[in-house]
Amino acid sequence: MDTTTILLLAAFAFGGSFIQRVTGFGFGVFIMTVLPFLMPSYGEATALSGLLAIVCALATGIKLFRHVPWKKLWLILAAFLVTSFFSIRFVSSVNDGIMKHVLGGLLIAISIYFFFIGDKIKMKPNVPVQLTMGTLSGFMGGLFAMQGPPAVIYFLACTDTKEEYIGICQWYFIIGNIMMTCFRAANGFITPTVCRGWLIGIPAVILGLLLGARVCNRMPIGIIRKCVYAYMAFSGLLALLS
Repeated sequence: MDTTTILLLAAFAFGGSFIQRVTGFGFGVFIMTVLPFLMPSYGEATALSGLLAIVCALATGIKLFRHVPWKKLWLILAAFLVTSFFSIRFVSSVNDGIMKHVLGGLLIAISIYFFFIGDKIKMKPNVPVQLTMGTLSGFMGGLFAMQGPPAVIYFLACTDTKEEYIGICQWYFIIGNIMMTCFRAANGFITPTVCRGWLIGIPAVILGLLLGARVCNRMPIGIIRKCVYAYMAFSGLLALLS
């Protein structure tokens, strides 16, 4: 990795962990706007995103462990794991350029959804919703390393407090990313370059978490989210045009 790549990786790892600490999710969505252009292959980009996401979620997850409503987690997680397994196998057989363009379109779609629609749609946390959101999350996690958006819709509906919401999100990401890392390793995506990138990104992730914890209750979440969604749309457009 050259100096520019290292600096960009550190900057986006910091930004992604800051966003996730403040809003509960968003690390994978944010960092995947740049990783496919920094790593040797698209599969390695998803692998590095997943490894860093584990570090990002772990500190907050441990802190909020006692607040996690575990009974509300297992079914959506099971659906996620099944679909992510097959999605990761699919990534190993698809052209990297195609995946980058599809990623660009997905970033634009997600930004439009959360910017204009997300707050207006309410879902009941029943079994069909869990299976549907878990399946969508599995596909998005396996293909794009951004399993958060569908799962967050369910978690917002099924939790009663901010601590429950943040806690269940983090443990969903921890368990899901550990399993996807195993799946990616089996498909040859955990390379020496990925391991070096992981070691480079860890300090930046920790720094982002620390700063995010400081501003979590001071900065309006709505403003942060809108800035992130606008950036996602811009990044998605660049990916489509590249």
